[in-house]
Amino acid sequence: MTLLFSPPIAFLIYALLVAGLALIGWLLAGGNSAPDSTTYGSSLYASGEAPPADDDRSVPGYRPFFLIALFFATLHLGVVILATSSGSPMALVFLFGLFVSLIALILG
Repeated sequence: MTLLFSPPIAFLIYALLVAGLALIGWLLAGGNSAPDSTTYGSSLYASGEAPPADDDRSVPGYRPFFLIALFFATLHLGVVILATSSGSPMALVFLFGLFVSLIALILG
């Protein structure tokens, strides 16, 4: 039983599980069917409404997501470093740098 928990065997089990789930999802999404006269089977779901043609907000991209992700990554890393510091004066300098970097991320 402990053989199942060894890293190579566990990785192989997880890889086969993920491949199976991906195959099931591909089959459910119509990956093996021929294209039909409608585009419902191959189009992306966009809340049931077509986006306006002159609106640039319909495809925002990943820039806002990465700004928020970088903000929280910086915040969490700063909290971990401050929590492991021993209350030295250098921690205050680090805290000031953390505030400056977070304000720079907020203001863009």
